[in-house]
Amino acid sequence: MRSDKVRVARIGAAHGVRGEVKLWSFTEDPLAVADYAPLETRDGKQQFEIESLRPAKDFLVARLKGVGDRNAAEALRNVELFVPRERLPDIDEDDTWYYADLVDLAAVSPDGAAIGTVLAVHNFGGGDIVEIQPAAGGKTLLLPFTQAVVPEVDIKGGRIVIVLPADETEEEPVVPNAAHSRESGNPA
Repeated sequence: MRSDKVRVARIGAAHGVRGEVKLWSFTEDPLAVADYAPLETRDGKQQFEIESLRPAKDFLVARLKGVGDRNAAEALRNVELFVPRERLPDIDEDDTWYYADLVDLAAVSPDGAAIGTVLAVHNFGGGDIVEIQPAAGGKTLLLPFTQAVVPEVDIKGGRIVIVLPADETEEEPVVPNAAHSRESGNPA
């Protein structure tokens, strides 16, 4: 099911004592996240205007309107920021998509056998990770969203093809160190 909102950023920890926050942008150009303002929570109950934005090591530093001190900034930790899909550029190419479009797609093996359903695409700092709910139930699989593991994304066909790593039968979820991330799918 296609979501009417697309996640474009996540607020991290407070940065300093004047209310700035660390911000992880999921847009193709990280600084472009400010172009889609106002950003909002998934439920739309909170909206955020970015007053200033600058790059740092592996994240951005943002000053959000109305957030004036460290306590207010810290209260926003892990808040995910969304924009309505209509504010984003249209996608005309078959090999480009927004990660939100992958949620609920079938995950199948190269021979078409059901593996499960896509729950989400995450980035915990080591590259993009696709989360799959196995068809047989049990713990979710966390797999690197790389060309080797996800060689095909077929939005129109409602599926992604997954080549499972050899250790996919372990009891614990698979959390590989994904050194290469897929570049398509991020908002422009």
